[in-house]
Amino acid sequence: MNELSKRLFVFGVDVIRYLRAIPETREYWALKNQLFRCCTSPGACYSESQGGCTLPDFHNKINISLKEMRESNYWLRMIFALRGPDAALNKLIKESEELMKILTSISYKTRKRS
Repeated sequence: MNELSKRLFVFGVDVIRYLRAIPETREYWALKNQLFRCCTSPGACYSESQGGCTLPDFHNKINISLKEMRESNYWLRMIFALRGPDAALNKLIKESEELMKILTSISYKTRKRS
């Protein structure tokens, strides 16, 4: 498992752990459900991209991973807007932003090569 795989995996686990602390209200249920699904997808798509696949297939899986990371960032920011400052949430938002930058860079480089 490479460093990016580890970071994506840990990100998903950390978000799920964070979601456990959010109240079970109707409004938060929808946010938690959306975030739960999209926070684990970047790691899964990136793991799939590491298999023996063509460059276009690799690029597609990286783009899906990036799309899901953007969505994760959106829902994290939505929770921040509703709940206010929170050190754990700030850390998750920052990590999602860093992972988006990494995935964007990979996508850009593979698009140029294909």
